[in-house]
Amino acid sequence: MAREVNPIFIIEDDEIMAECIEHACAPASVQIFSNAIEAMAAIAKNTTPRLIFLDVLLDGPDGFTFLNELVSYQDTSQIPVVIVSSLDLAEKNLAEYGVVGVLDKSTMKPQEIKKYVAEYL
Repeated sequence: MAREVNPIFIIEDDEIMAECIEHACAPASVQIFSNAIEAMAAIAKNTTPRLIFLDVLLDGPDGFTFLNELVSYQDTSQIPVVIVSSLDLAEKNLAEYGVVGVLDKSTMKPQEIKKYVAEYL
């Protein structure tokens, strides 16, 4: 069975932040998930995003647990991920997890989100 492709997943437990990211992604199709379990369930049901915006501090399994799960499967290991977090992750090597960028929640601008959307859609 062929995998269905949805352009963007936003995995963010802060509803307002998720809506801000969604607005910056317009007019692309977006699915918002408040936790990693819901997002992995959608992927397991043959919905593969082209890009994921991922918060690291989530209720339940955190963003790093989600990244570990994502890269453990050949068909999902190449999905580009942009981490959206208030944590300082500059020292971490995240490329092995498919992370193509890190946006700081306190300083990010809609143009930065749009840049990733344009690059990966």
